[in-house]
Amino acid sequence: MRRIIIDTDTGADDAVALIMALKSNDVKVEAITTVAGNVPLDLATKNALMCIEVADGQTPPLYVGAARPLFRDLVNSFGVHGHDGMGDRDLIHPTLKPEKGHAVDAIIEIVENNPGEIELVTIGPATNIALAILKAPETMKKVKHIYSMGTAGFGPGNTTPVAEFNVYVDADAYSIVLKAGIPMTIIGFDLCGGEAAFNKEELDFLEAHVSPQADFITKCTNNLLKYNLKLTGDHIVDLADAVAMGVVLWGDEIVKESKDCYCYTCTQEEAAYGQVILHDGSEYCIPESFWKYTPNATVVKTINNKLYKEKLIKIIIH
Repeated sequence: MRRIIIDTDTGADDAVALIMALKSNDVKVEAITTVAGNVPLDLATKNALMCIEVADGQTPPLYVGAARPLFRDLVNSFGVHGHDGMGDRDLIHPTLKPEKGHAVDAIIEIVENNPGEIELVTIGPATNIALAILKAPETMKKVKHIYSMGTAGFGPGNTTPVAEFNVYVDADAYSIVLKAGIPMTIIGFDLCGGEAAFNKEELDFLEAHVSPQADFITKCTNNLLKYNLKLTGDHIVDLADAVAMGVVLWGDEIVKESKDCYCYTCTQEEAAYGQVILHDGSEYCIPESFWKYTPNATVVKTINNKLYKEKLIKIIIH
């Protein structure tokens, strides 16, 4: 059985991704680690603990990680997910407690004890993973694979015109991870809207279904629904981290197209901070610009949205 560690900043879409993994019979969740991002670290931790309880599935240990990015002040997404990250519906009352060790040390220890077996699923800023690489680079080379919900993919950003939120929070950390030489799959934000988002009919179906997980998900994503209604007028809930977890769990079934790319993280120019340039091997008028770089990640370009949502709904309501 595949073995994963999930690193999360536990907003509403992270909650869906966590429940998907914890209810899955196809992966063993070795640990959950929390990082500041959508919300401050204490809330990210409480939210993740609550998700473990609500999922009523696997109960992995949870370790608390980095409270801020490597070099910058923390940026949150209160306007999208609410001030508690989970829709401000008074849903978060965990009885579980985190472990005493630090998330970075837990990641290093688990990888060291299980060389070539551990896959990291990063659905928040990359701070914890970068710190683990900096602290124990040789051990982290034993990571089997990294799945990253990050970058704008081949589309525009959702935080700046060019940057996606998870990378923007700590682009310096993302740059370290991309340069680490660990096999990596990127699921960009461009995959998460459109037909991948849950529409009114699908949301009504979940709300009507008698399931603790479905009830929790419809409530905690309500602020995201309001955000999208105000922003675009569309009655949708786009679940970026759930799409990423779908690729982790069902990649062979739902991924239609992916491309090996050289990925470069912009960290110097403030206006471009957090942009990840994806070079897919195309030729340019100045061939020396990017062609000499070898791919450092596989970027998912398209998925079967209908099948992804069918499988997600099934795992939530059963």
